[in-house]
Amino acid sequence: MKWLDLPPLWLGLFLGAVWLLGRLVPFHPFGAAGDVLAAGLAVIGLGLMALAVAEMARAKTTVLPHREAARLVTTGVFRLTRNPIYLGDAALLCAAILWWDVPVALPLVPLFLTVIRERFIRDEEARLRSGFGPDFDIWCLRVRRWL
Repeated sequence: MKWLDLPPLWLGLFLGAVWLLGRLVPFHPFGAAGDVLAAGLAVIGLGLMALAVAEMARAKTTVLPHREAARLVTTGVFRLTRNPIYLGDAALLCAAILWWDVPVALPLVPLFLTVIRERFIRDEEARLRSGFGPDFDIWCLRVRRWL
């Protein structure tokens, strides 16, 4: 059932949890400033995702986490972070927390990043290391997982 285990589904689950917490806990301190920050984070998150997908398409490799990569992509946004799509997901989660004004949901961000690391990143990195050997290791030394 790996085809069902995709990062956007996990993001949707966490977004649903943020929304639900917002309904259950009536504490909303962010206001208009939160909306502005949310918009900025959403733009950054979607931008990271778009740049990463474009770079992977240029390299003719997959964006699906359970598939073997045809090429190791280290150019473009991948010079800044090894996981720009997942970082974009986290930015969207933060944006939702700010937009829906749900500060009690902030602990969901590190939990989301942990789930993504354990369910996707560890296996992806193992496949990349196996497939690209020293090139992957050199890239890991130069570029951090997140930022």
